[in-house]
Amino acid sequence: MVETGAEDGEGSCRPFLCGVVEGFYGRPWTLSQRKHLFEKMQSWGMTSYLYAPKDDCKHRAFWRELYTVEEAEHLQSLISAAHECNVDFFYAISPGLDITYSNSKEISTLKRKLDQVAQLGCKSFALLFDDIEAEMSKPDKEAFQSFAHAQVSVTNEVYQHLGQPNFLFCPTQYCTARAVPTIATSEYLKTIGSKLALDIDIMWTGDKVIPKEITVTSLQPITQVLKRAPVIWDNEHANDYDQRRLYLGPYSGRSPDIIPKLRGVLTNPNCEYGANFVAVHSLAAWSKCTVDGCSSLSGNDAVSADIKLELGTNSGDACENVVPPPPDKLPPHVYHPRIALKSAISEWIPEFSKVRPVWGPISKPQIGLNPTGILQPSVNTCMTSTTTTSSINSLLPAASVTERTSAPPSPKPDTVSEPQNSVPTPPVSNSFGNVLNPSLMCPGTTPLLPVMNSLVSTHQVVMERPGHEVTSPIVETKVVQPEPMETNLDPEVATPLDTSSETSPTTKQTDVVMESNTNPPTPASIMQVEPPDGGGGSCCLSKAESTTMLFEPTSPELNLKKEEYDEENHIDDPDALTTYDLELICDLFYLPCEHGPKAIEILTEFYWLKTHAGVMLKSGEADGEVEREEWETRKAMFNNLVRDIKKAFDGLCSSVNREVVYNLYTYVWDLVGVLFLLESYIDWLALGHFSPKYKQLIIGRHTWFSGVREAFQSGDHEPWVFRGGLTADLQRLMPVDSGNDLFMYLYPDHPTNVVFKIRPFKPQDEDACYRISLQTWEDGMDATDYYTSHPRLVGEKSIGPFINFYGHLGFVFENPEGDVVGYVFSAPNIKEFYQRVSLAWLPEMRSKYEKVVPGEGELLTPCETTINGLHESEPEVPPGLESPDTWAIIRMACLPSVSDSSLSKRSAMLSLACLRTSGVLRVIAEVPKKEKYVQELYTKLGFTTLAESPCDATGEIYYYSRGY
Repeated sequence: MVETGAEDGEGSCRPFLCGVVEGFYGRPWTLSQRKHLFEKMQSWGMTSYLYAPKDDCKHRAFWRELYTVEEAEHLQSLISAAHECNVDFFYAISPGLDITYSNSKEISTLKRKLDQVAQLGCKSFALLFDDIEAEMSKPDKEAFQSFAHAQVSVTNEVYQHLGQPNFLFCPTQYCTARAVPTIATSEYLKTIGSKLALDIDIMWTGDKVIPKEITVTSLQPITQVLKRAPVIWDNEHANDYDQRRLYLGPYSGRSPDIIPKLRGVLTNPNCEYGANFVAVHSLAAWSKCTVDGCSSLSGNDAVSADIKLELGTNSGDACENVVPPPPDKLPPHVYHPRIALKSAISEWIPEFSKVRPVWGPISKPQIGLNPTGILQPSVNTCMTSTTTTSSINSLLPAASVTERTSAPPSPKPDTVSEPQNSVPTPPVSNSFGNVLNPSLMCPGTTPLLPVMNSLVSTHQVVMERPGHEVTSPIVETKVVQPEPMETNLDPEVATPLDTSSETSPTTKQTDVVMESNTNPPTPASIMQVEPPDGGGGSCCLSKAESTTMLFEPTSPELNLKKEEYDEENHIDDPDALTTYDLELICDLFYLPCEHGPKAIEILTEFYWLKTHAGVMLKSGEADGEVEREEWETRKAMFNNLVRDIKKAFDGLCSSVNREVVYNLYTYVWDLVGVLFLLESYIDWLALGHFSPKYKQLIIGRHTWFSGVREAFQSGDHEPWVFRGGLTADLQRLMPVDSGNDLFMYLYPDHPTNVVFKIRPFKPQDEDACYRISLQTWEDGMDATDYYTSHPRLVGEKSIGPFINFYGHLGFVFENPEGDVVGYVFSAPNIKEFYQRVSLAWLPEMRSKYEKVVPGEGELLTPCETTINGLHESEPEVPPGLESPDTWAIIRMACLPSVSDSSLSKRSAMLSLACLRTSGVLRVIAEVPKKEKYVQELYTKLGFTTLAESPCDATGEIYYYSRGY
């Protein structure tokens, strides 16, 4: 067992606390996940687990409530499981929202609550006072000298009452950025340090809520003020503040040199339990090391020489001023993050072959990028300037969640605003599903349930095995409250996904669909210790009322061995995830202030190809800086890297460990879609049909290569400033300034590795495009039966001019089988386009299709009506359109059988990027008045009716436009 060199008040050394804190927003881990964690912690030599799930309302909002018998049984089993694995179970409670420190009844209530947990076998406790108002009530002001004195008084009294157990305390000022005014001059911290019992350990996050580094130097001031070494609550791998970021990189930025200066380190990792293997494993490895392998020379020359001797190198081999790359192996007492990553991956890979059920929602709602990518100031940035609130008394769709903008972030968190239309508050249930007693709440307190913004959605996983019923999804309602070490700062939510559709059957080999018979949270599977009598009972609870003590029903089908599962689902081992695949995925989702090496390679290669594409110009105005052969070689390398990532994605989707699949899927799926988009853009650039002045059109102002990289890697800003991680950095490299909305779309409702490719149009695609045009002619519906005599007519009328005059600006959508399922065409000059249609295309069509003259009393068929339309009208530029030669025109169609909601947006983004590279910044779409589906499609793509001329002279054609 590691011992800390930091001495307590009596000068003795105590064991170093190393473990995990479950302290994030979102769906808490289940009982089985926590027990699985304890087993892993035991095998890795970790000692401590802090129970502080934010969705357990009895932990914070309703801290006065005792646990029911059923809840207590589950908690007791969890405590027992931890002790069996030699893990110290810390039970945390957060009474700071509304406690009256001077009220003896309140203190007795707090003691009673902790006594109940102690009777369940818990021997270690924590009081958390973070992210609360520092303003005391009038009685407290009369009783205590300061806010710190009030907290110290309560904490010391509870500590003594419990018999001086292992005890953790989280202060309100828990990082340098929140110390007022500074650490050295903070009266609050001084009081905590001098008055709090010396055996009580104090938690600290570092210089920021999520610091890039924690150094010996940075720890000295807080250690002096607190008069003890702190326990680090480490948010390095916390991801609940950004719905598109996941952290699979190793524990980094903390030299083992700080271990003697600490009482311990507890990592607060990703919300997704299955994604935390590397985070926890690498922390365990780090805690056993004494030397920083990232330093070229250790501060201890003898140690440095010892390392070099073991590695077989001499002192003259390396430059003293350069950090060397990690060697293949290091002595066990030397820590290097990349070595730790490889070690963790080697142990993680077998987990993907173990059958584990999935639990909870498949995804988080997406969020958009910052409109301009401009960095926001992050001085004391511990809270977002926007909060999301909703009433817990009614189920609200995401669209009804209200937002408010407050003053700039400050050390004091904003309070949660009340709903405007307040109603009497009925009894509220806690996360175990039991009714809470309003009488135990302070007078005038409105029950608010602390939850994660990203779960304000109806998007639920509905999974089944063939032959099993699908559990009905239950809508969740959530409200947001500032939380300990709050990292969930995202109030934005996307439109809820419709979960009414049935689970799709398994498709071809390229469509790996994961199915499961495990249930999302339901009253029967969560709360019932025994089945309800008669199949009914009164346990009709919403999922929002039971999200903490989650446990899965035992099912024989969940105990299938891998061989049995492989045989049943025809999974071939050669397609399984490899060590290289997993390391690649980890590189793509690395750390808050650091991208992995492969991620940097992707960014660099795409940017280089984009900025040197002039060498491929057909006009002969070559770039001159590089050779065409070099550009094509690097393009092939980029394409190979994209294929490697797609292969890793395929391997992930084929894994039998559904828990990990569902935890990682949405992040990797989103990234793969963006990479396919970038690849399509590069393929189009290779054709050479764009403006010679392309460079001034495609170089963005706020991209990875124009200032973001330096700010991102510096660690000077909190990570939530950089929204979206690598996926967003790649999106910002696309030459579209106002396209954030085109990266917000719904995830698939089940994991599938099918990703539609968008590629440049080829002449051999003409028949397929004409067929799609016909199959979507009637407001997105098939019109084939009406055009049996002239099956090409619709296509020739709709997209014929685009194909014949502007084929180089056309793209088709391909499924994995190579079938064309959609298209998007554009022309860069609407005035020129209409002129060509009038002078060249229409005369040819009129010659091919003669006008139909109906007999007396005869009605024209749809086909004949379309033919006559060719003879009766001339296309014209929308009246009142200013500078029509600076406007492009676009036309898009996709078969209704395609369910990927991201495809239309990705294709629109690609088309707009190509138009911009061609020198056009505005685009128009023509939509017939009767075609409501097509109007809705363009509206979802960010098009609005053209202000200058919303429709043509007949009123039958609407004009939609957008800039980019």
